[in-house]
Amino acid sequence: MEYCVKIERIPYEEPYHLQLLWDVSNGMQSTRFELYNNASDLMEIAKGLEVFPRHPKDVFLYEIGSERKEDNFAHYFRLRAFMVSPRGQCALQIRFCNNAPLPYKHISEFCIQLEPRDLNRLGILFSEFSKLQSNFLAWDAKGDFLGDKWEYA
Repeated sequence: MEYCVKIERIPYEEPYHLQLLWDVSNGMQSTRFELYNNASDLMEIAKGLEVFPRHPKDVFLYEIGSERKEDNFAHYFRLRAFMVSPRGQCALQIRFCNNAPLPYKHISEFCIQLEPRDLNRLGILFSEFSKLQSNFLAWDAKGDFLGDKWEYA
């Protein structure tokens, strides 16, 4: 199964706020969405994934927004890493909801199953990406990419 996470950084109100276009796939399902994050969020994600897992029941969770109508958020995003088996297999859960009314509502949720070392690679990429020196991040089973143009195949 070919997984990938590709993120394009669009200059916005940096260095504090980022506009990010995400393309994510687990090889069977994919999604594309836009998020506005604080720049410090990239380091939070990096720190959680670089050391994952710290123990057999470890879970890393990054969330922004809410799906509850009363919370009045424009969107909800969850990135969660968790252990699948005692042998070390893990998964990265992606959930995105744009909180729009029907028929404009967009919800995607799926997992990417992988090895912890692959999540650690993604954490290292997020750490480098957080320096805001690259406009593109790409991560998959074949390798990693940071750069200013899509030179990634």
